Amino acid sequence: MIRTLPQSKAYSSGFKLYICLYFIFLFAPLVVTCVLAFNDSQFPSLPWKGFTVEWFTAERPDRIGIFHDQSNLDSIWVSVQTAFFVSLLSLVVGTCAAFLFEQEDFRFKQFLYFLMLAPLVIPGVILGISILMAANSMGILFEDHLGVDIPILRPGFWLVVLGQFSFICTFVTLVVSARLKKFDRTLEEAALNLGANRFEVIWFITLKYLRPAILGSAAVAFLMSFENFNTTLFLVGSETTLPINLYLQLRDGSTPVINSISFLLIVSTSLLALVNLYYSSKQKEI
Repeated sequence: MIRTLPQSKAYSSGFKLYICLYFIFLFAPLVVTCVLAFNDSQFPSLPWKGFTVEWFTAERPDRIGIFHDQSNLDSIWVSVQTAFFVSLLSLVVGTCAAFLFEQEDFRFKQFLYFLMLAPLVIPGVILGISILMAANSMGILFEDHLGVDIPILRPGFWLVVLGQFSFICTFVTLVVSARLKKFDRTLEEAALNLGANRFEVIWFITLKYLRPAILGSAAVAFLMSFENFNTTLFLVGSETTLPINLYLQLRDGSTPVINSISFLLIVSTSLLALVNLYYSSKQKEI
């Protein structure tokens, strides 16, 4: 389509209608969820019974708000802890992997790069089942032959961290590597000629240049880990993450407290995205 050519009125109207329908389809469920978070009803659905904030603040036998719902608060804390460790591990390993794949004389580079991409194309369900079976098999092997019980190989917090790390690390590697490809290597050579050692060059020049990519990938890695369901479902233990806890509540029947949780998550993630966008734009200006 050549945008400079004259366009018919029917085309312009159809294009505008398509844009409106697209954004309605995209945001209508989120708007409905946010509205129902303030619905004075015992059910997380229509009809509208009136405005209330009790699904955030109430502490009564018949109505518990999210700020007093210990089960959901515990699952939120577990998700935060999981996302923190997954993001930290992914940043360290992903940044190192980006440096590794930028080495021109690295043997088997293309083959290993293909293997690194595999977790992104494998369905999360298959990935979760595979990690669970591998961990169980290794745990049984160590216990039967060596008499050693390794807790990390059982379903639980650290197995969830390792499971999410297996594919989120790949995303961090791709983001950091994309920015590293634009890096001017002569800056490092100039710093070395001026007396800086290798560590100082990496810390003060290379990593400073990569900071927007590192911070952006860290934010996305945190959100990816926080909301992950498919892989986590097979690896979680007694400490459930928030997505798993919400699924269990919906399956067994829940109150509008799940809408209040969704409202808080939508607001917090939107603010995080805006902050990330703001600092990214500031870095581009610099």
